[in-house]
Amino acid sequence: MLLLLLFLLLLLLPPLVMLWWWHSQDARLSWLVRLQHRVAWRVLCWAAAWQQKRLEQSTLHAGQSQQQALRWCLQGAQGPCCPLRGSTDISTFRNHLPLTKASQVQEEEGRGQVLPPTSNQYCGEASLQATLLGLVALNKAYPEVLAPGGTARVTPSSPWPYPLPWPWHALGQVGPTRAKDPGALLLEALRSPGLRALEAGTAVELLDVFVGLEANGEELAEAIATGNPGAPLPGRAAELREALEQGPRGLALRLWPKLQVVVTLDAGGQAEAVTALGALWCQGLAFFSPAYAASGGVVGLSLWPKQPRGLYLLPPGAPFIELLPLKEGAQEEAATTILLPEAQQGKEYELVLTDQASLTRCRLGDVVQVVGTYNQCPVVRFIRRLGQTLSVRGEDTGEDVFSEALGRAVGQWPGAKLLDHGCVESSILDSSEGSAPHYEVFVALKGLRNLSEENRDKLDHCLQEASAHYKSLRFRGSVGPAQVHLVGQGAFRALRAALAACPSSPFPPEMPRVLRHRELAQILQRRVVS
Repeated sequence: MLLLLLFLLLLLLPPLVMLWWWHSQDARLSWLVRLQHRVAWRVLCWAAAWQQKRLEQSTLHAGQSQQQALRWCLQGAQGPCCPLRGSTDISTFRNHLPLTKASQVQEEEGRGQVLPPTSNQYCGEASLQATLLGLVALNKAYPEVLAPGGTARVTPSSPWPYPLPWPWHALGQVGPTRAKDPGALLLEALRSPGLRALEAGTAVELLDVFVGLEANGEELAEAIATGNPGAPLPGRAAELREALEQGPRGLALRLWPKLQVVVTLDAGGQAEAVTALGALWCQGLAFFSPAYAASGGVVGLSLWPKQPRGLYLLPPGAPFIELLPLKEGAQEEAATTILLPEAQQGKEYELVLTDQASLTRCRLGDVVQVVGTYNQCPVVRFIRRLGQTLSVRGEDTGEDVFSEALGRAVGQWPGAKLLDHGCVESSILDSSEGSAPHYEVFVALKGLRNLSEENRDKLDHCLQEASAHYKSLRFRGSVGPAQVHLVGQGAFRALRAALAACPSSPFPPEMPRVLRHRELAQILQRRVVS
């Protein structure tokens, strides 16, 4: 009853708070805002403590927790006569439900990414846990980021997987939290020099924001100077112009000197953007992701903001997760899945999630490596996606191998920083006619406007160093040299827009590195500048 009264009280505060924001953002915080923040924070801490207790209990008895997750999954199964309803025997479950590859569903969809195999209820439970525990962990690592006016989101999508109700928006957010215009969000953030945390849906979206900021800096400065919208801030406009004149490296800290951390949601294909941001615009800042979203569903929790990025706990509750061991040299061979407590340190596994609605045991294609344990559950690092493999002669060049080779090659291109890349097997674009099949590689760079033939050749040399199989095929002439193309600004943004428009696109959108459909590859091909 007390919580209900507090919630009703908080519902009366937004109009007054928004009126206060419009009249004076820089004035001393009113008692009303302080009260709103204090109550919201205490309720959040109470909810997070309850989730932390649940997590401790479930991870201490991971086997029982997974049995319960399986029971919920089977009890909620839809369709006529589910033969497994009421049973929680793992062997029976595995025998009745064969593994299904995500790629099989993708073929039926025709293009884009497959929707997550988890139900909305289960995604909501995992997402809520990731959001509550992530907020508390972030505040513990960086105590002032959730103070009023300390955080700004610069993309329409949020890095927090679960949309919390209004009272929690009092925790740090600058400006309107439901705004959908990226330009308006960025402008509001630029008007607030005291930010301590910057939020974006994903790292690739934040990369687009900073590239756009450099391209439209004068227009944004003029809007701030003239007060469109808000009060005129000519001094702040001058600071923006001065910061942009000094180039991209360290731009975020010049704009917001108190900035401590960048919050984005980790999903497939984001590591490259994080590297580019950390090397240029967000140099000197920490990055934090509250969760890992694999194929659109939250499957990993991040509880350690100050630990190296990319460590996630696989929780034993819903959704029901199994691990498929990878066999050396035979990754596509089906093996018997194991449960979370059976995972071994240092081993690599493919994630398998079960759909409650149609009881589909789906192989996501996301490969993780176990790097530690939390009670009885594995702590993992995401390594690669099996669906992002290049193969024109059966060589199977994995996403991690190719990305490492490309990174080494770009490191040998004077002044170049890699922002984005996409690959296509030559047969997709019919570009191998009269020549051996090969890779078509499209790159977006900062600091380099033209690619010399010497630069292009370095990628092929690095690929041969990274893969003995690829090297032998190149030596025999069975595979041609990789063809590298430089694309103009906005090429990958256009690709992401096309992917997001697909009905089966997950959220947050994974960034594919290997394009399987000609119409998507042609988006990049039409924007080649060198």
